[in-house]
Amino acid sequence: MLKDKVVLVTGGANGMGEAHCRLLAERGAVVVVADVNQRGEDVVADIARDGGIARFRPLDVRDRRQWQAVVDATVREFERIDGLVNNAGILVRQPAEELTVEDWDLLFDINVKGTFLGSQAVLPAMKKAGSGSIVNISSISGLVANMPGMSAYCATKGAIRLFTKGLAVDYAAYNIRVNSLHPGTIRTPMTADFERDSEKLNLLLGTTILRRLGEPREISEVLAFLLSDASSFMTGSEVTADGGFTAV
Repeated sequence: MLKDKVVLVTGGANGMGEAHCRLLAERGAVVVVADVNQRGEDVVADIARDGGIARFRPLDVRDRRQWQAVVDATVREFERIDGLVNNAGILVRQPAEELTVEDWDLLFDINVKGTFLGSQAVLPAMKKAGSGSIVNISSISGLVANMPGMSAYCATKGAIRLFTKGLAVDYAAYNIRVNSLHPGTIRTPMTADFERDSEKLNLLLGTTILRRLGEPREISEVLAFLLSDASSFMTGSEVTADGGFTAV
C-alpha cells in the first residue's frame, strides 16, 4: 500500500512517532524522520539495517525556515513528498488558573503552529505532483475533555481537528487529502508510572471500553491506511482509535 511513497514524519525520534516511522518503512515507504532529537539518527539506522530507506532531518516544527530546508532536501533527493504526518506535539497538564502564558504559547506553537507550518511547506510539492495525503495527529482530547487539567491541550488538539477539515476543503481540487487521527491512551514511556498503580491506571483509561492501553503500533496501522491509496475516498475525516473511549 505504501511502497516507494515518500512520507515525512515529525516527532519521529521516539514514542508513537518512532513506531509510525518503523511501520511505514516496513510497508515500503521512504521515511523522512524529522525531529529536534538526534535519536532520530538511530531510528534511521535501524530502518536501514532492516532493509528500509529512511533519512533523518533535524527539525524544530516552530521554525518556517527549517521546514523549508527539510522539504527542499526531501524533494531534491526523492523528487516528491507523498505524505506528511504532523505528529510532533507536547502535553502540559495544568488547571487553567495555574497555567502560565508561556506554557499556553508553547503548546500552541508546537502543536498547532507546527501543524500549520508543516502543511504549508509540503503543499506546493503535493500540488505539483497532483496528489498527497496529510495526516494530522490530534487526540481524543480534540474531541472530549478526557482528564482534569487538560483544557489548554484540548484547545490545541481541537484546533488541529478543525484546521484539518478546512485544509481538506481548500485542497480537494488538487487531489490532496487531509485527515486527522485521534488516538486514545497509548502505552508509551510516559504511561509507565500509571501502569504501576491500578488507581492511576483506571483514571488514565477513563471510559476506554476495551479496558487496556493501546499499543503504538495499533495507531501506526491506522496511520498507514490513511496515507495509502486504500483510503482514497477519505478527506476531512476525524478517525478515532481509542479503544472505545469516546463511544460512551
